[in-house]
Amino acid sequence: MASAAPLTVRPPRWNDFDDLREIYFHLYDERASGDPIGIHLFDVRPAPADETVWFQTHFKRALEGEEIWVVAEREGHAVGNCTVIPLSGGPASEQSHVGELGILVHHEHRGSGVGTALLARALELARPKFELVYLSVFSVNAGARRLYERFGFTVCGHLPRVVKRGDQYFDEERMVLDFSKHPDAAKANR
Repeated sequence: MASAAPLTVRPPRWNDFDDLREIYFHLYDERASGDPIGIHLFDVRPAPADETVWFQTHFKRALEGEEIWVVAEREGHAVGNCTVIPLSGGPASEQSHVGELGILVHHEHRGSGVGTALLARALELARPKFELVYLSVFSVNAGARRLYERFGFTVCGHLPRVVKRGDQYFDEERMVLDFSKHPDAAKANR
């Protein structure tokens, strides 16, 4: 059960790496136990060195303002993060107005408002930078879909059997938030 300690949503810090890596690595344990976690994973857990490179790259991009990245902290530890990464390769692209959202919450803190707080702050920061934000969510992840819908995301596509884990398939919904239609999306249900 999640702690009732106060939650802070803030920019990432270098010392968040260990907490965020452990949250991500735990997803591989969840998958191995048969939980239909709603995130794409590699077949094999990445090496710690690969995660270090990933963190360094995105940390630098966040510091430079190229990506939006917020971290939820409780009792001095990162318990989740949310990113909005430009869909395009750079600011001169015809897709530079579109961001892709990703969110990750520590398994013990799911359902405790961490996702809502992260999403609210990330969308607040995304609004002046992007016109559209899209995401992918497993169709079976009803809780996450409800959260996204509260913020104005709507389903814009369905991909059947897009993820295969062993002999089990998962469908995925593509959802989009159009800020021109939802100008107050970052304030939904805070």
